[in-house]
Amino acid sequence: MNKQPIIYAFIDSQNLNLGTCKDIIRNGKMLHKGWRLDFKRFKRFLSDKYRATKCFLFIGYIKSNEALYSHLKSYGYTLIYKPTVSDHEGKPKGNVDAELVLHTAAIEYANYDQAVIVSGDGDFQCLHTFLRDRNKLKGIVVPNRYSESSLLKDFGMYKIFLNREQEKLEYMPKKSGRRRT
Repeated sequence: MNKQPIIYAFIDSQNLNLGTCKDIIRNGKMLHKGWRLDFKRFKRFLSDKYRATKCFLFIGYIKSNEALYSHLKSYGYTLIYKPTVSDHEGKPKGNVDAELVLHTAAIEYANYDQAVIVSGDGDFQCLHTFLRDRNKLKGIVVPNRYSESSLLKDFGMYKIFLNREQEKLEYMPKKSGRRRT
């Protein structure tokens, strides 16, 4: 019997969001022009490109964002919340790295055959190595090449850069009478 491998995606929402929407300027030169990711299209992208059957989105929990969370769930994401704290400026902070590693390497490990990690963060280098050494690393989706950690250089055969898919994945507000498909 040839069964399809079970592929799960594990998404660092903060890294994904900042890596797509923030402008990156170095020495006065625009290296990356930020754009707004369409999370519904991104979920479809993960399903089509990687055959991901489950997509875990790790996100800081803020009560006032309930409508956003409902939308993300309706697109098919499984949300894993991180409690947030306020920094010295009163901005919410919720680093999801530990939760993502725990779910990938322990809680969900027996439930999937291969994993896709969505983040350009070098903190996940040890997770990538762990998965690669066990033939469970399917891919690494990096938001853009300018925000990629140098610690990921040894994973070239697994990486794609999401900014190359911008045309397919950019959020476009609906215009009256016209819909983008």
